[in-house]
Amino acid sequence: MKKFIPLIILIVLAILIYVTKAHTYLSFENLRAHQATLRYWVNEYFWLMILSFFIVYTLIIAFSIPIAAYVSIFGGFLFPQPYSTILVVCSATLGAAIIFTACKTALGSTFFAKAAPFMKKMEKGFESGSIGYLFFLRFTPIFPFWLVNIAAAFFKVSLITFVWTTFVGIIPGSFVFTQAGRGLESILSSNQPLSLSTILTTDLKIALFALGIFSLIPVVIKYFVKQYRAKN
Repeated sequence: MKKFIPLIILIVLAILIYVTKAHTYLSFENLRAHQATLRYWVNEYFWLMILSFFIVYTLIIAFSIPIAAYVSIFGGFLFPQPYSTILVVCSATLGAAIIFTACKTALGSTFFAKAAPFMKKMEKGFESGSIGYLFFLRFTPIFPFWLVNIAAAFFKVSLITFVWTTFVGIIPGSFVFTQAGRGLESILSSNQPLSLSTILTTDLKIALFALGIFSLIPVVIKYFVKQYRAKN
């Protein structure tokens, strides 16, 4: 029965999200409509809002709902730095750890079947060094966040390695997204259509890509060290 505990927990949480319709509130339109109310709640019930955001974001990552980038920007809009970045990093790491653990239990076969077409593209990277490759995958959105979580479990990365590389690796990207959320207020007050493209400028995209290139350094160093040892 222990194998099915993660599955039971995820099913119960999924039912709660469906019944409360929590997922329907995560949109730019609702943010614009309830901007003043959200500001009031944050000012009056700061720590309760912190806790609520943490739980919601963790569930989004655990269920692999593809809106994490938007919610990160929402977090930047709601909370000042460094609270927003810390919240996103901690909740995303916990959510990733939940789905990572679930993939090693009763849910494993289902998730692996879903991710199978992409596994071969990631196999060599994990074989070259899981730590360096995980850093690269966390820095750059080459593959979806949920897919990296599943692949890491499939290629037998240890939970400790997975957690600390995820935590450290997503800090720069989390800061970029939450910082982008700081500029949401002026957009919400205007008549501009709201979308991720209006917030993520070319400069921010370049910065994210550059972070990914830097994360390749450990992999490159390890490769040359291995070649050097092989020759000597």
